[in-house]
Amino acid sequence: SYEDFPCLLEAGIDDWGGISPVTIDHVNPEAPWPDVARLERATRAAGLELAPRLAVYPRYVAERDRWLDPAVAPAVLRRADADGLARTERWAAGAGTPVPHLRNGNGRVRDTGVLAALAKVREEVELDEDDATALLGARGGAFRAVLRAADDLRREVCGDTVTYVVTRNVNYTNVCYFRCAFCAFSKGRLAANLRGAPYLVPLDEIVRRAQEAWERGAVEICLQGGIHPAFTGQTYLDVCAAIKDAVPDLHVHAFSALEVWQGAATLGLRLDDYLARLRGAGLASLPGTAAEILDDEVRRVICPDKVTTAQWLRVHGAAHGLGLRSTATIMFGHVEAPRSWARHLLAVRDQQRRTGGFTEFVPLPFVHMEAPIYLRGRARPGPTFREALLVHAVARLALHPWITNIQASWVKLGPDGARAALVAGCNDLGGTLMNESISRAAGASHGQELPPEAMEELIRSAGRTPRQRTTLYGVPPAERTRASFGAPPLAEPVNPSVNDAGLTRPLRLLRPVNAAGARA
Repeated sequence: SYEDFPCLLEAGIDDWGGISPVTIDHVNPEAPWPDVARLERATRAAGLELAPRLAVYPRYVAERDRWLDPAVAPAVLRRADADGLARTERWAAGAGTPVPHLRNGNGRVRDTGVLAALAKVREEVELDEDDATALLGARGGAFRAVLRAADDLRREVCGDTVTYVVTRNVNYTNVCYFRCAFCAFSKGRLAANLRGAPYLVPLDEIVRRAQEAWERGAVEICLQGGIHPAFTGQTYLDVCAAIKDAVPDLHVHAFSALEVWQGAATLGLRLDDYLARLRGAGLASLPGTAAEILDDEVRRVICPDKVTTAQWLRVHGAAHGLGLRSTATIMFGHVEAPRSWARHLLAVRDQQRRTGGFTEFVPLPFVHMEAPIYLRGRARPGPTFREALLVHAVARLALHPWITNIQASWVKLGPDGARAALVAGCNDLGGTLMNESISRAAGASHGQELPPEAMEELIRSAGRTPRQRTTLYGVPPAERTRASFGAPPLAEPVNPSVNDAGLTRPLRLLRPVNAAGARA
């Protein structure tokens, strides 16, 4: 009976068993199923949160390779959140689904782990892995408390200004010889059935896009793509030099840690020597992509032949040592659990403490719709919206005071999701992009460009003040800002077939796991 609920909770139960809103209890037909709303009230009265689970308990979801039949596991993953409990939202990153209403809970926080972590935040004590993990699992009233703490800290550090950069994104090829299980963009021999034909943007087209971006008010061009088997370190040097020769004042923000590693390895150079050459050719900063999850247990599943956690950190540390700034990212919501998110945050924080070169932290929710690992039934359909907001919020709390800019990706979250992230610790909305291929290849439906007019309208709708910025968070020249408003439409980009390039595949492909090149 309902009168017994408090006694049962005090006795230590942590599961109410099954409840059916459809059928009677055939075992005890004389006793109706408990009303879920009353059960929830009783649970919250005891300082706990009621959360629906699957027929499979969370620990067995986490150990699914051991406990679940391979025919059943995909259906379980589609319905599970990062804790192995039942998903309660239909929202998915990039899908254009409405942002869910997340209930406030009872306003009280009884979770001792969350309480202890929030106390550390108030006392300006650095969070450890257990603290961050507790915050990343917050629900109900604790969830709202984490978001409030992050937003309070954002207001204290950044004020109410929200920044963005006018940039152009160029993904110069979708051909890649690395085998990232989550990537729907790459067109290797095993990925011909996924979106789009294999292409390679020629150097003159990259330069044309850079010039067009400059005419439309851009201060930055962001370059990254697949790693074609024929690419060498000279490829990236040539791209930088050509852009700087044509548009000398455009900031070149380019090349993931994997591209830098591969470029150095193909030329037989140390990382710092190769990065110095890139800097001399015009590279000004690095994006934080290829980080995915900085936990090698997870990387062995999602990107086994990519750079390791230590190698990713080494590339960025070497760049920082040469005065090149970079961003840091996390791509989350696939096979990992909140503890891996916590490890990632702390790895980034520790690197920032050592070298100080990260300008911002960018959470990137996994877009699942066309991702191979999801289509094979080996991953969840991205994070829940609650999880997405928590990763942004806990990034603000865990990285303070080392990284002060937390960015929300409007491409992944959508405008409504980005607006919600602005009250969960975020102070930046990233770039206007002009073009975007990687998220769209994975199934994202949000646009390829959010021009300054729309960006500023979005920011103001959240009650905040917009400001254009440079890549390094400076103030752009006034003429750049003026040129960015009312910009003419883009010309149709040219993406010729990769076969037109006439590139030759080398006899040996270098990978971080089997090569000794690119020494730090």
